[in-house]
Amino acid sequence: MATHTFTLIIDGPDLQDDEIIDEVFEAGCDDALIGRSDGIQFADFDREADTLQDAMLSAVAQLESIEGVSVVRVADAGLVSMADIAARTNRTRESVRLLISGERGPGGFPPAVTDPRSRYRLWRSDEVATWLRENLNALLSDAADDHVRAAINAGLELRHHRAHLGDTERPDLQALVG
Repeated sequence: MATHTFTLIIDGPDLQDDEIIDEVFEAGCDDALIGRSDGIQFADFDREADTLQDAMLSAVAQLESIEGVSVVRVADAGLVSMADIAARTNRTRESVRLLISGERGPGGFPPAVTDPRSRYRLWRSDEVATWLRENLNALLSDAADDHVRAAINAGLELRHHRAHLGDTERPDLQALVG
């Protein structure tokens, strides 16, 4: 069994309240560090499991067994910044910036998923990993786990958005996924 590290963003009652922290422990989350930053609650996990998927799904189920607790998303699921790419490829930020702009390398770097005019752009890590492998024979560390994080996050995000839509506003998801 391996130890998997991940962070879940949580909505609901204050998990640091004395009564609820006992419930968190009793639910099986004794491997989590509970915190709050700028009003956002999170749980940092170092969980032993056969796979990352098993670790994350069991953590979500255990947290949500506590009344009123909802896991909203996986932190940093499948997205990387220029600084993340640099760190995970052992390159400088300037080297990565030049790859992104096409001033170095073969060009065709994947487009950012955030507004390209923004100073803080993000890319899908799987697209960056594929481009690096195919064009530079380079690896983006931890790329395999990014797919699992992104898939679980997509399910959590879908659930969150569907809960806020009326029945007539819900998109036909079968049309999107085929």
